[in-house]
Amino acid sequence: MPLFYNRVIQVHSKEENIMANSKAISPQEVVKNREESIPDTVFEVFNSLITEKFDGYSAIIHQNVVVKRLVESGFNEREIYNRHWLDVEDIYRKKGWEVKYDKPGYCEDYSAYFKFSKPKK
Repeated sequence: MPLFYNRVIQVHSKEENIMANSKAISPQEVVKNREESIPDTVFEVFNSLITEKFDGYSAIIHQNVVVKRLVESGFNEREIYNRHWLDVEDIYRKKGWEVKYDKPGYCEDYSAYFKFSKPKK
């Protein structure tokens, strides 16, 4: 058997093994993976702001304030957005919060914000 043919078969076999072990990810696994990939400081900033702004029902946290505090903590703004470290809504929902994220649409002018609310009973 030619050497080239043998190498093609070996590579193909490795790909089959890799593919056989791969599985689709569930939404719950995405939330878990996301939570594990976000630095603790991001949660510390959100938790601190929620505590500061909570009025007994909800807390409105402006995105630019979160980013400012993270940059002050030594993080790079571009990295914060590129790594989706502000995509915390599902993580906080899993902890029992109702979370709404709102940002301005076309021709709207206001600051993007997160609203964390106690669940309605």
